[in-house]
Amino acid sequence: MVGQVGDIANAVGAAAGGATPGASNVAGEDFASFLSDAATTAVDTMKQGEQMSMKGIAGEADLTEVVQAVGNAEMTLQLVTAVRDKMISAYQEVLRMPI
Repeated sequence: MVGQVGDIANAVGAAAGGATPGASNVAGEDFASFLSDAATTAVDTMKQGEQMSMKGIAGEADLTEVVQAVGNAEMTLQLVTAVRDKMISAYQEVLRMPI
């Protein structure tokens, strides 16, 4: 998951025009498709955390795997919340611009 957070941060920096170290530009990918892919990945991570929790409750999974999956889901939720807050803040800033 940590790699995914870094990849998302690099891609957001590249899409914003910033020079992010280690950023890889994907030719032809626009910001909307990037956000769509990131949202799909976030949902998949959340589902995986939920599935591992259910396996842990049933005694079918190792406790460390459950903790790791839930931790990844928690980090993903925090990242999605932070991105949402930044997008709302940017939208409000655009609304405050004089015409």
